[in-house]
Amino acid sequence: MAEYPGGLPVGAGWVSTVDVEEIVFPYDGSVVGTAPVGTLELARQAVDEAVAVAREVASLPSRVRRSLLNDVASAVRERRAEFEDLLVLETGKPLVDCRVEVARTIVTWEAAAEEVSRLHGETVPLDLLPAGDGLVGFWKRKPIGVVVGIAGFNYPLLLASHKIAPAIAAGCPVIVKPAPQTPLATLWLVHLVRTLAPLPAMVQLVTGDAGVGAALTTDRRIGAVSFTGSAAVGHRIARDAAPTKTLLELGSNAALVVAADADLEAAVDAVLRGGFYASGQACISVQRVLVVAPVAEEFTERLLARLGEVVVGDPRDERTRVSALIDPASTDRVAAWIEKAGGRRFGGGVDGTVLRPAVLLDVPDGVEAWDEEIFGPVVCVRTVSDVDEAFAAVNASRYGLHASVYSKSLNTAFRALDELEVGGVVVNEVPGFRSDTMPYGGVKDSGIGREGPRFAVEELTVTRMAVLRP
Repeated sequence: MAEYPGGLPVGAGWVSTVDVEEIVFPYDGSVVGTAPVGTLELARQAVDEAVAVAREVASLPSRVRRSLLNDVASAVRERRAEFEDLLVLETGKPLVDCRVEVARTIVTWEAAAEEVSRLHGETVPLDLLPAGDGLVGFWKRKPIGVVVGIAGFNYPLLLASHKIAPAIAAGCPVIVKPAPQTPLATLWLVHLVRTLAPLPAMVQLVTGDAGVGAALTTDRRIGAVSFTGSAAVGHRIARDAAPTKTLLELGSNAALVVAADADLEAAVDAVLRGGFYASGQACISVQRVLVVAPVAEEFTERLLARLGEVVVGDPRDERTRVSALIDPASTDRVAAWIEKAGGRRFGGGVDGTVLRPAVLLDVPDGVEAWDEEIFGPVVCVRTVSDVDEAFAAVNASRYGLHASVYSKSLNTAFRALDELEVGGVVVNEVPGFRSDTMPYGGVKDSGIGREGPRFAVEELTVTRMAVLRP
């Protein structure tokens, strides 16, 4: 099991806390461990410490930052099995998904290391008007300042890494706040980073409630806030943090369109893989399926015939694909949304602590299961007359993160790229496909800004223009 000092990593050391909170295994309620609970005072202290080292962090040579990022990737790789086991216990997510999370975490740190050498500017012609004659102009990128990163519970190690690694690459001190339900893997990660970092205070972690988060995000000394979570919370952070820059990776209800010329078996496989991985607790898991009428009956029959293939049970079993949601309240909410959805239901129901996979047919607009992010193992299937109606239904959502289209037609594929109002269009693969080096983010209520080390580094730096008269 992970070992790190007690308390919270604030400043150059670890600060003791009065309160601790039990972290439980969602599958059976057993106690995994305890986590320190931060306070408003600790949050303010962390900002003080980050501001104090910001200039020193910004001046670290690029070779030092790159070496640190690569060293962290190696440290996680050496302990990958332990990280996987810890993630299973604190998230309740199936082992297969935790293995993917750790693998992606390693890639994220390695990719961030590569971006350090690409952090540069360029010259600018200033003599387009006579006043610029004789002037030399160029711009460079400078760190935006202290970064506050707030991660979600579903991929705690990976999401924290997408905050911390780009901040280090950009030359910014970073304070990370993990989700209260899943702080343990992130605490261990931050411990590893700080043992390798030339300045331990360049990476700090504070736990706590929404008040602690507000103390971090509304401090005017912060350069940027990077948040992953629900749209409602993200919108509040953006309002309260203004004018501080906010990067928001928010919710979604990802759609998958099945055209008349689609490979139906591949599309069914995509729904089974993409709708139920991580027990449906992924913002780009398949939630809405729009099938054109000529193939709707056959598609639905094939999907329902294979629904039983989704293995439900203990997340420590590598065969399991769906297990308990993060807490009983989430299970109750998803079950209630299923009941209110109307239409026809296949599967579903609660077995012990586990909500079994469900497919809902003919779900109308105006119910949560179709309009909102369900964040559970539920897929809604609707028949549409043609691709035009399917695209219109995708765009009618207030969310716009990822969508996918199954079709053999290049015309349909490029129409989707042009017309779908989302941050990413995936053709003939699940909307949940994400390479950690690609720009990732949404439009509309799915957020603003982009993650992925290259793009996050750009977000966490600002251009500084230089104009010189030799």
